[in-house]
Amino acid sequence: MRIFKNAHYDFLGNRKIAYAISGTLIVLGLISLFIRGLSYGIDFKGGSEIALGFEKPVDIGKVREDISNIGLGKVEVKTFGGETGVLVRTELQAIPQNIFPKVVNAITNTIKKLHPDVKFQIVDSTSNSITIEFANNKLATQISNELFKEGFQTSNLAENNIAKDIVVRVGISDWIKENIKHSFADNSFKVLKEEHVGPKIGKELKMDAIISVVLALIVILIYLGFRFKFIFAVGAVTALFHDVIITLGLFSLLHGLTNFLNLDISINVVAAFLTLVGYSINDTVVVFDRVRENIKLHKTLPIKENINNAINQTLPRTIITSLTTWFVTAVLLVFGGEVLRGFAFTLFIGVMVGTYSSIFVASALVYEYAKKKGEIIKF
Repeated sequence: MRIFKNAHYDFLGNRKIAYAISGTLIVLGLISLFIRGLSYGIDFKGGSEIALGFEKPVDIGKVREDISNIGLGKVEVKTFGGETGVLVRTELQAIPQNIFPKVVNAITNTIKKLHPDVKFQIVDSTSNSITIEFANNKLATQISNELFKEGFQTSNLAENNIAKDIVVRVGISDWIKENIKHSFADNSFKVLKEEHVGPKIGKELKMDAIISVVLALIVILIYLGFRFKFIFAVGAVTALFHDVIITLGLFSLLHGLTNFLNLDISINVVAAFLTLVGYSINDTVVVFDRVRENIKLHKTLPIKENINNAINQTLPRTIITSLTTWFVTAVLLVFGGEVLRGFAFTLFIGVMVGTYSSIFVASALVYEYAKKKGEIIKF
């Protein structure tokens, strides 16, 4: 059974209502982008990101209060994936020098607590690790495993049965863990991840992301200019800018309203925007193909009628394809977890906006051009 088999909707007749809707969304989005801006992940701004997983639901306010007073500077704390997850962001790349000895003391005190009579010494130290030497490799292996169970990240050099050393990483997560473990003694937790990105790499990634999107739009403009008429290419690329700006604006508008929508611009989100561009242009090309066929077959019909007929003829395919994709992205958005949420949200919004723009932006712009110029479009 075909949906909308005999549709005869006057889409272009309602284009001015669509202009008002698009204009409102774009203006609100641009205002939010200028005032609130976007929240960038550490992929772009650099820094450290630590995810903690608790056994039971945790009071995010209490975690924020504890972490904000441990000497890590400006720290952002929010939920991660649900009520038991906490995401900590800081612009620091490594643990501050004044805090480093405190973490080292925590490591050595843990060893003394586990083995009061064991002798050891710190033989090497870097900005993010220490090397500890023990009497023999067997003891080093045992203590390395015990420190790991206590939550420290260790690398056992003694596994080759020759070395007597272990390397213990001294990171920001270790300092966080050391400071909040007593406050949450009845709710054990572990470090799920700790990621670091330098500011120079972050700036390069941001520029690469912008270049990739712009290049994609330029290539699409050139391709469609050859395949159709140049005005068709302009209409399609205008629709893509429309889709990207509205979706970006929603990222800015909705950020922070709920924990579920605390979304940052990351590499995954950039990939989603490129996917959105491809999806939207595919939808637009399907409509334009039918417009071209109708113009060839019905040369005497007004351009408005040919475009409206093309949209109505492709409507069943458009609705089925869009709904299928939209349902999949909705499932990813709800059940895909924190890592995929930004990607899913971009496509969730982008599929709807992209389908809408193929009809009310790309096609409408071609009609406005033909109407204003008084030209007959021929293929």
